[in-house]
Amino acid sequence: MENKLSILLTGGSGFIGRNLKEYLSKKYHVLAPSHSELELIDKIKVDEYFERNKIDIIIHTATIGVKRNTPMAQDSFKNNLKIFFNLIENKHQVKKIIFLGSGAEYDKTRELIDVKESEFGGIIPSDDYGFHKYICSKYIENSDKIVNLRIFGVFGKYEDCNIRFISNIICRDLFNLPIEINRNRVMDYVYIKDLCRIIEYFMNNNSKEKFYNVGGERCELLSLAEKIKKISGKKFKMSIKKEGFDKNYTGNNARLLEELKDFKFTSMDVALKELYEWYNLNKSKIIKDNLLNS
Repeated sequence: MENKLSILLTGGSGFIGRNLKEYLSKKYHVLAPSHSELELIDKIKVDEYFERNKIDIIIHTATIGVKRNTPMAQDSFKNNLKIFFNLIENKHQVKKIIFLGSGAEYDKTRELIDVKESEFGGIIPSDDYGFHKYICSKYIENSDKIVNLRIFGVFGKYEDCNIRFISNIICRDLFNLPIEINRNRVMDYVYIKDLCRIIEYFMNNNSKEKFYNVGGERCELLSLAEKIKKISGKKFKMSIKKEGFDKNYTGNNARLLEELKDFKFTSMDVALKELYEWYNLNKSKIIKDNLLNS
């Protein structure tokens, strides 16, 4: 254990954090304290935690009080910044901090087409979630030891299948429920397994840059649903509520690919098949009524 990197993983019970904990624990010493074990909003408790534990790397995935398509409450906005800076205050005790940012930092209320890292800062995000991440990035610009991985879309096991597009489509298919797409759009998606591998790369390598857009494969939502339909072999009903396309949400990941060199992304077809099979095995844990209300 002494020769393993010691990692503080925040948000270990969330979708990304849970997958990271499962993946990294096979090779590293992972500390993923629950809310009751470590109150990240409390600076004194965070400082004491660092005093008690040897930590080499912080992977910050935690974001509190945020639900999809709802505004971030004022307290949550403030508390998420408190958490970030409570961790940052202890950066002198670690080798590196990996911060999971978001494409929302570019302001996702507007069309984002192949947006590049160099475009950051031109527009301040209009939503609280994006603005919170934006403030963190502005700090990172003038700091050392911190890498920001800006994620656009990510999918995989443990995500909330009641609201997350890909998992929701799969689970609706498993229960023979009609598929409804609010509006078609183009999204960048990275498979959670690939994201875990990308984060591990940045743990073990000195990056050339501080900011990287993280995207795997660019897809229309309608084409993703069609792929799932092909995997299942079912003829489920599928409809789109609104015609035309919603705003694109895609980032240019050339900088990431240049950094990773020989990294191979999992193809969307393979990833969707794996996820479909996982949900099929865990079908008994899915609450059908929640899907009906989603």
